[in-house]
Amino acid sequence: MASGVPGYSSGFSTKLPVALFVAFAIQCVVLAWAPHNRGDWLLENLIAIPFAIGLFLARRRLPFSSASWLCIFAFLALHEVGSHYTYSLVPWADWSRDLLGFEPTAQRNHFDRAVHLAFGLLLTWPLWQLCAVRFGNRLLTWTLPFCYVATFSCLYELMEWAAAVMVDPGIGVAFVGAQGDPWDAQKDMALALAGSLAVSVGGWLRLRLF
Repeated sequence: MASGVPGYSSGFSTKLPVALFVAFAIQCVVLAWAPHNRGDWLLENLIAIPFAIGLFLARRRLPFSSASWLCIFAFLALHEVGSHYTYSLVPWADWSRDLLGFEPTAQRNHFDRAVHLAFGLLLTWPLWQLCAVRFGNRLLTWTLPFCYVATFSCLYELMEWAAAVMVDPGIGVAFVGAQGDPWDAQKDMALALAGSLAVSVGGWLRLRLF
């Protein structure tokens, strides 16, 4: 059944996860230095850093291909950038101007939306491989990753709401990053689901056509 998952490999690398964990640790140390909002940085990494450590410790038991490890690293790296600046203040427009010569004119900072989309795009593939090995059922392999993305997205939005209510209001507002949009949580979840759905449809088409 695992062979029915695009990108699955019965073998897996133990060296690549170590290299990526070291790179992530270095990034964390660098971006933890003088973040824009220390309280927000702590909240943003309350899950991310333990998650990375847990993956590292369990690396020999996880059936992830090199592509999956790279996807996980890419998502965590994007998250660390957001936690350093706070998501609503990431200077992505300046980077676009300096690197591409194009300066977006959007009124809203869309970096957080891009990371929510990346959550679905980048983590669905590893979840496929995990479900293929753990459950060995085609239906579960193709549906559970999408359900996991939906569940985790919802739980994260609820955690943001709880943090905004219980911690310092200034830190809570920075953590939520709604930027005045009353539908921010729903849009974030929709983007994560859209990313997961795109990967799922692409993987299904790959199996059917190639």
